[in-house]
Amino acid sequence: MAPSSIFFSPVTAEEVNESQIIEGQMARHLGIEMTEVGPDFMTAKMPVDHRTIQRIGILHGGASLALAETVGSIAASYCVDRENFYIVGQEINANHLRPVRSGFVHATARPLHLGRASQVWDIRITNDEGKLTCVSRFTVAVLKK
Repeated sequence: MAPSSIFFSPVTAEEVNESQIIEGQMARHLGIEMTEVGPDFMTAKMPVDHRTIQRIGILHGGASLALAETVGSIAASYCVDRENFYIVGQEINANHLRPVRSGFVHATARPLHLGRASQVWDIRITNDEGKLTCVSRFTVAVLKK
């Protein structure tokens, strides 16, 4: 038996990438792309390049937070009836565990709490070798349109 999905309606990474969700926003400027949608998670990747590094040549912590908030926001928005509700970020925090100098970082968002008025997401960011580089917790409010 296949696991049931946390998402209100079916969604794929390709659908998100082709939609207006990412177009023209910070995510597009940073090169963020959705890569996978599972029954209870979403994953996105971001390049470690001239757009996302700090002056000493490692991934900027703010870029990691932008990646975490992007994948968390998109995942959260698909957990509600998008015709009647929308989500807004309330709080995000992160612990930066390991520097990254090149390649991509990959963020996977999984819910810790999916409530009627709020959601809390755990976001793990890894490097290309699968080593944990950052952990983040992201809280959103669910608002009626």
